Amino acid sequence: MKKSGIYIVLLASLLSACSLFIDTSEPIAEVGSRVLTMEELAKNVPDYLDATDSAIWADDYIKKWVQRELLLLKAEENLKGDEKDVSKELEEYRNSLIVFKYKNELIRQKMDTIVKDEDIKKYFDEHRESFILNRNIVKAIYIQVPIQVSSPENLKELCSSNDPEKQARLNEYCMSYAKTYDRFNDNWVAADLVLRNTPENITNQDRFLEKNRFIESTDKEFYYIVYIRDYRLAGQISPVEYVKNDIQNLILSKQKLEFLKQIEKDLYKEGLDNNKVKLFKTKNNRL
Repeated sequence: MKKSGIYIVLLASLLSACSLFIDTSEPIAEVGSRVLTMEELAKNVPDYLDATDSAIWADDYIKKWVQRELLLLKAEENLKGDEKDVSKELEEYRNSLIVFKYKNELIRQKMDTIVKDEDIKKYFDEHRESFILNRNIVKAIYIQVPIQVSSPENLKELCSSNDPEKQARLNEYCMSYAKTYDRFNDNWVAADLVLRNTPENITNQDRFLEKNRFIESTDKEFYYIVYIRDYRLAGQISPVEYVKNDIQNLILSKQKLEFLKQIEKDLYKEGLDNNKVKLFKTKNNRL
């Protein structure tokens, strides 16, 4: 079938109101004894695609299906009988998959996955040298406000204050007037992410961060200000907040390994106690 024919069949069946009356078992491609039907193709077409994209996607799917089936056909023709016997591998894969799913269900049901802040801090303190920054990071505030309502000195005062009342005033002001107001969720972020919003040509980022807290600029419409609340340079030890999620995942991974190891020990003991396991003495062991 030509490409245009494939597109017509696909679009007629998937996108028209008459698709219910089309034979979905109609073959689209065939390789050896294997047949790709309209129904199988329709199941794999993403719902979010329009008619044109669906046709392009379908053509690519068909090509890949044909290539895969041709490769499989060639393998069937050239491999010996014992080489095509994959029953052992399939059984091992099935067993591994079932065990994997069971372990995940045990973890979901029985393992405590809450990591306390004190555990994170303890891990951080014990492994500080493992958390050396490979890039500069900052805590910052970025504001873009129309010139006619800008108040640079007032904004500087509000940005640099830790007084909750002044911080509330800053939020209120920016929510009312700023075109852009970003505190980056009050988190540590890569310095590049913040400094790219400035017009400065920064040749030495380390020195720039050490010497600047406020970065200001204007154009015909807006006043821009970036306030660097805090910074850390590459090569320094990371703030614990910046690596909190990484540490949490490390602790959880260790806890999962210990949890599963204990589960295996308990199952082994349970199997012996309940006579589900028989161990036989042989010449080569002392059981």
